[in-house]
Amino acid sequence: MSRFRDKFDHRVWQVVASIPPGRVMGYGEVARAAGFPRYSRMVGAALGRSPQPLPWFRVVRSNRTLAFEEGSSSYREQAQLLKQEGVRFEGSKIIEIETEQSLDRILWGPAD
Repeated sequence: MSRFRDKFDHRVWQVVASIPPGRVMGYGEVARAAGFPRYSRMVGAALGRSPQPLPWFRVVRSNRTLAFEEGSSSYREQAQLLKQEGVRFEGSKIIEIETEQSLDRILWGPAD
């Protein structure tokens, strides 16, 4: 493994492991939080290389849709896991939990 990939992977794993239940982050947000703002397309591959289980299902597209083709078994699994944590959907898009809460409450980012 290259030094860059090793460093990138470990930082991505740390960020994803820290996403609280019921919250989500986009691939780009994970990359930025890991210190690699231009590497959002590599986040999924880094998750796949993790030797430990991670809450991969908390990582979604920037438009707040799930990462898989709608109707696929992976899509259904990701949706089910998020729903078990209280995340709600309107169609295929993640929505606010309650009217008093904004989408910012659901989206998570590490403290600056």
